[in-house]
Amino acid sequence: MNLGFVMMALGAFRFGMAGGAYQTFSRSASYRWSKVNRIGRTPALQYAGPDAQEVTIEGVIYPHFKGGLHQVELMRLQAGLGKPMMMVDGLGWVWNRWVITRVEERKSVFLRDGAPRKIEFTVTLQAYGQDGAISLIERLL
Repeated sequence: MNLGFVMMALGAFRFGMAGGAYQTFSRSASYRWSKVNRIGRTPALQYAGPDAQEVTIEGVIYPHFKGGLHQVELMRLQAGLGKPMMMVDGLGWVWNRWVITRVEERKSVFLRDGAPRKIEFTVTLQAYGQDGAISLIERLL
């Protein structure tokens, strides 16, 4: 899939130089371990599987240059719908479905009418997870 100058696509949102380019992208993965109490011994840990991965995207929008004033508001509205969205990066990797769990914005460098010339944003996403599908790792084992 050729996304042109798009760094990442999340549903209908395009992060790239034509609008909301991100400056930092962080991804974290955690794994669930349950404590199992044992009589007369220290507890043991039992592996319960991977937890949902999380991605945080931080970027800047210059609304009067490209993108407009309402991009972050549209992300909040989409998050409120409660629907997972497909995520694909600019290299063509399909990341499957993700949900927006948090949207932050910081506006600065204001014009006389109060319109910001700079909007910084942070969007936190979590992997939605597979619905009954077998993962690639499970297929290889």
